[in-house]
Amino acid sequence: MTQHQQLPGNYPIRFDTRIDWCEVDPFGHVNNLAIMRYVQSARVHASEEIGMMQHHAATGVGPVLVSTACQFKKQLYYPGNVTVLARVDHLKTTSFHLHHVVLNDAREIVAEAQDVLVFVDFKLNTKCPIPDEVRAKFLSLGAKDLA
Repeated sequence: MTQHQQLPGNYPIRFDTRIDWCEVDPFGHVNNLAIMRYVQSARVHASEEIGMMQHHAATGVGPVLVSTACQFKKQLYYPGNVTVLARVDHLKTTSFHLHHVVLNDAREIVAEAQDVLVFVDFKLNTKCPIPDEVRAKFLSLGAKDLA
């Protein structure tokens, strides 16, 4: 059984990209910062897929990253492609947690990342409850509501 088959739970959001040569460090593997950029790109992609970017454009309310962490499991090499799978693990009143799994071409886990995002009303510069339509989308994707 491969590591990809052992992934726990559902990862409904997928972001694919190729490894660029400029992301290789002097040791011959992809730099950890590049892996964090893949996670960032997946986070933005998830925001677009879920409708958070559109909601922000219409209302001035959107998510802000308040915490991120990454555990690097295996080296990643050029040339190749990367897949980042993501899911919303759980949500609270104003915040939600994203979990990312970064896979290489062989579908092996090379990193896992966790993000915490908080919804902010940018006009008032204060945190605010997750909008109902966004909360409904999170729940439809399997998130647990801890609010």
